[in-house]
Amino acid sequence: MTLLQSQVLILGTGIAGLSAALKFADHCQVILVSKTDRAEGSTRYAQGGIASVWSKQDSFEEHFNDTLVAGAGLCNPNIVNLCVREGPVRVKELIDLGVEFTKTPVSHSINLSTDPTEVFDLNREGGHGKRRILHSDDLTGWAIEKALLKKAEENRNIQILEHHIAIDLITEGKILKRWRKPGRCLGAYVLNSKTRQVITLAAKVTVLATGGAGKVYLYTSNPNTTTGDGIAIAHRAGAKVSNLEFMQFHPTCLYHLNNRTFLISEALRGEGAVLRNLSGVEFMNRHHPMGSLAPRDIVARTIDIEMKRTGDPHVWLDCSKISPDEIRNRFPNIYENCLHHGMDITQQPIPVVPAAHYTCGGVCVDENSQTNIENLYAIGEVACTGLHGANRLASNSLLEAVVFAHRAVENALPKLQSSEPSPLQEDLSLTLLPNWDTGHAVELEEKIDIAANWLEIRHLMWNYVGIVRSNRRLERAQKRLNLLRTEINTYYWDFLLTKDLIELRNILTVAELIVQCAILRKESRGLHYTVDYPEVDNLHFSKDTIL
Repeated sequence: MTLLQSQVLILGTGIAGLSAALKFADHCQVILVSKTDRAEGSTRYAQGGIASVWSKQDSFEEHFNDTLVAGAGLCNPNIVNLCVREGPVRVKELIDLGVEFTKTPVSHSINLSTDPTEVFDLNREGGHGKRRILHSDDLTGWAIEKALLKKAEENRNIQILEHHIAIDLITEGKILKRWRKPGRCLGAYVLNSKTRQVITLAAKVTVLATGGAGKVYLYTSNPNTTTGDGIAIAHRAGAKVSNLEFMQFHPTCLYHLNNRTFLISEALRGEGAVLRNLSGVEFMNRHHPMGSLAPRDIVARTIDIEMKRTGDPHVWLDCSKISPDEIRNRFPNIYENCLHHGMDITQQPIPVVPAAHYTCGGVCVDENSQTNIENLYAIGEVACTGLHGANRLASNSLLEAVVFAHRAVENALPKLQSSEPSPLQEDLSLTLLPNWDTGHAVELEEKIDIAANWLEIRHLMWNYVGIVRSNRRLERAQKRLNLLRTEINTYYWDFLLTKDLIELRNILTVAELIVQCAILRKESRGLHYTVDYPEVDNLHFSKDTIL
C-alpha cells in the first residue's frame, strides 16, 4: 500500500484542475491526478473558445441576458452575474500564462493589455447576441491546455500523477461508519492503472475537476476519459448532485464511420454556415427566429426531428456562404480533418449529427465551488454551479472553469492555513487513514462481460434517455439499469480492480442519476424534452432537481 500526503489533492488535469493547481501552488504543495495522459481530457478538444465581454460593442448586461435566455429559466442570476463580471480578469490571467488567442488587425475588441497591438479576434456562436468568443483558431482548448500544462510541469510545488483513476473519496463519515454524515473529505483512494496498485492520497483539501459524463451515451463528442467519475464518487461519498437530466447534445458532430467524435464547431454557423436536410432545404428557420444560430438544445432537437421525419442518417452543414480562404484560415483544424476524410468543405457540405457533448448538471456547489461535504470542492464540468441552468450557452464552459477554480482557491486557502483540528485527527497523519482492503477479490479472467455491460448502458441511454424522452422510455431504462447494478456490483466486490471496471461502475451510477433526475422533471425545459410533458411548467418545476 502506497500512502501519499499533500495539502491539496486535485483530480483532473483540464483547464479547471490546472488553473486551480497553479494558484494553490503559490502557497502549498499540490498533487494533481490524471486518469490517463496528463494532456488528455475534454479541454484539449474544445474548438470554439471562451466567452467573455471583450468588445466595446458588448456589455456585461448582454452576456448576462444571453446566458439567462439559454438557461431556460433555471440559471442562478447571482452566479451568472459574478461569472460574467469576473470573466475578463480570468481571461487576462490565461493570456498572461501564455495562452495565444487569435489576434486580428481589425478590432472588434477593447484592449485589456499594456501592449497596444494585443487585439483579439472575436467569434460569435449560437445564442450569443454579440461577438465575444476569444479563440485560438479552432483549437482553443489545446492552446489553453498546452500553456497551463507547461506552467504546471515547471512548478516544483505540483506533483503530477498520470494513469491514476480515483476509486472513491475518503471521508470521516466513511471511516467512522456514519454513513448519513460524510464529515470532512480527507482525500481519495486511487488506482495506478499501470501497476494495478491502490494508493491512498490524503489531503486537507480535495478538488474534483474530472470533467463530464459524455461517455454514458453511445454517440458523443467527448474523449474516452469522460465517464462521470467525479459525479459518481462524490455522490457515493454523500455529496448532493443536481440537474443531471440536462445533458447537452451538440448539434453538429461529423458523421463519418472512421471518426465518430469529431466536433464541428458552431463558430462555423456564427460565420454564416446553415443547416440543410439531404434534399438541400434549410429547415432551422421554420423552428426558431435565429435559424441555424439558435441555442444548442433547439438545434439538436430540430435536427433529431428532421432526421426522424425524413429517415435520413444525417443532415448537411452548408458552408458555401463562407469564403474558402476564410474557412482555411479561421478553421484550419476542421478543414484539415474533413479533408483527411475525403471532404473538401470549401466545395461541399459537411455531414453532421447530434451527439452527447456537455453535462450541464453535476455536483452541487455554492458560489465558492464548495460542495456540501466540507473540504471537498468541485470545479469545471463536474460541478453544477447554477451558471448553465437547463442549457449551457456556447463557450461559457471554459469561462466557468477559470472563474470557479479561482473562487475555490480563494475559499480554501484560509482552511489550509488554519490549525483547527479535525474530529478524527489533529493533522492528516497518514497512519490514521485505513488501507485499501482487497478482501477476497481475485483476478478477473475475462473482460468480455465488462465490455458488454459498458456497451449496453451506452445503447440504453442513447435510445431511452436521449434527445427526446418519454415516461415509458425512462421507466424501461430504470428497470434495466437496476438489473445491471446487481451484476456490476458483483464484479466490483469479487474481482481485483481495473480501470475499465471502475469506469463501468461510474457510468452505471451516473446513468442511474440521470434517469432519476429525468423522471422527477415532469415538463420539457431546455435540454430535457419529454413527449408526455411537452410544455414548460413554471408553477411546479422552476427549480433545480437535487438528489
